[in-house]
Amino acid sequence: MYRITRNRQDAEDALQDAFLKAYVHLKNFDGRSTFSTWVTRIAINSALMILRRKRAHPEISMDGGAEGETWQHWEVPDRRANTEEHYARSEREHHLKRAIRRLRPALRTIVEIQQVHDTSIKEIAEIAGISVAATKSRLLRARTVLRRSLG
Repeated sequence: MYRITRNRQDAEDALQDAFLKAYVHLKNFDGRSTFSTWVTRIAINSALMILRRKRAHPEISMDGGAEGETWQHWEVPDRRANTEEHYARSEREHHLKRAIRRLRPALRTIVEIQQVHDTSIKEIAEIAGISVAATKSRLLRARTVLRRSLG
């Protein structure tokens, strides 16, 4: 296994995995080959699976490479959103929610149905129990009021 993985820890992991698999699947050994051949094949497959996993998710040492090399400072980019942008977005959402809560009940209900269900005007009208024309009118009025209060 060491010849396959070329890494002591990976070879040990593969060996442990191979013995565990052989023990779990011992009832499946049918005798078409010798027992040692069967266990060897399981071991080789375990080592190859470790190599495949490492190839799919490569690891890079962050404390240097070969002996004698000095430690390098690694810059790992932060993939999350910019903190200021995140704060600004959450503030806008907070102001919008507060403005929606201040709408009169008939308009607030239509806006909340639209936000929760994200459906067509016809479906919003059915949920609210009003006509399509009334739904369009209320949505337009609600958007106008929200623009004024947020602008």
